[in-house]
Amino acid sequence: MFQKNPFGHYLILKKWLIRLMGFLSHRRYRGFNQLKVEGSEVIRQLPQTNVLFVSNHQTYFADVVAMLHVFNASLSGRIDSIKNVGYLWNPKLNIYFIAAKETMKAGLLPRILAYAGSISIERTWRAKGQEVNRQVKMSDISNIGKALVDGWVITFPQGTTTPFKPLRKGTAHIIKKYKPIVVPIVIDGFRRSFDKKGIRIKKRGILQSLEIKKPLEIDYENESVDSIIEKIQYAIEQHPSFLKVIPKEELDKEEQLNKEREW
Repeated sequence: MFQKNPFGHYLILKKWLIRLMGFLSHRRYRGFNQLKVEGSEVIRQLPQTNVLFVSNHQTYFADVVAMLHVFNASLSGRIDSIKNVGYLWNPKLNIYFIAAKETMKAGLLPRILAYAGSISIERTWRAKGQEVNRQVKMSDISNIGKALVDGWVITFPQGTTTPFKPLRKGTAHIIKKYKPIVVPIVIDGFRRSFDKKGIRIKKRGILQSLEIKKPLEIDYENESVDSIIEKIQYAIEQHPSFLKVIPKEELDKEEQLNKEREW
């Protein structure tokens, strides 16, 4: 009843928050819009701890919530499906996601999500909409390590919802330091379905997709940071070479505004 995770959060409260959020959000992926899932068998083959998911990023919150649905549905035996939200009755409680501290303090919903599993870090390159340049906090790195020791961690190494931005090298340093199993995820359709925060439904009838790929082969000792970064870029389909095969007309107006504002 009073068990806590390594961050001092009560597991019983976390379980009920995940159940509640899952129930309220389920129709966003299987109702108003649909979610196509691929690779659920990868989830069932993973160990209980020291797994790092790396993904492209399209909204602040809808991406993470979709992953929580898919991971728990897969662990409950569903094959590429989130049908029947009953899989959240006994959710996996040691799933965490990395998010900017200022984002997770901006309102009630982010604070609830933070308790449900965020590892809040201070961004070294941006704060309150302004470009900054500050040192990485070692406590942030150790918290990520603590989460990997306890379970699974989701990260968005681009640090922005703008597509094809360079990956932050901190992700590669974390991989070399903690040697997790690295699982790439590719998502699509979320920026067409939701606003940038991933809270308001922007358009209905959109087919969203979430593909879980096989773990990357990484030589933790000898592979360079740049090599790991490039490997992740290709795996999550955010390498600059992918721009050549994506027609410009597929980028909607909001995405274009994001590119102009954040680049």
